[in-house]
Amino acid sequence: MTTLADLAELVRAPAALSVPGDVIAGAAAAGALGPRTPGLAGASVLLYWAGMAANDWSDRRLDAVERPERPIPSGRIT
Repeated sequence: MTTLADLAELVRAPAALSVPGDVIAGAAAAGALGPRTPGLAGASVLLYWAGMAANDWSDRRLDAVERPERPIPSGRIT
């Protein structure tokens, strides 16, 4: 059974902590801070996580050899 810890490892959750700051800094630099900014920051985190998961899925065969402990090759996430 997949755990929350397995999912957090798959998407490298702590690495996403910088993503909202990037969105906010970009909006501030463009003079576009507004009520949608937090939603855009949240959406950016989700896109980042999706990219990390897609990358691990595409590397699953290589990871099975080089990083068998990762969530997909280890079978913790199917």
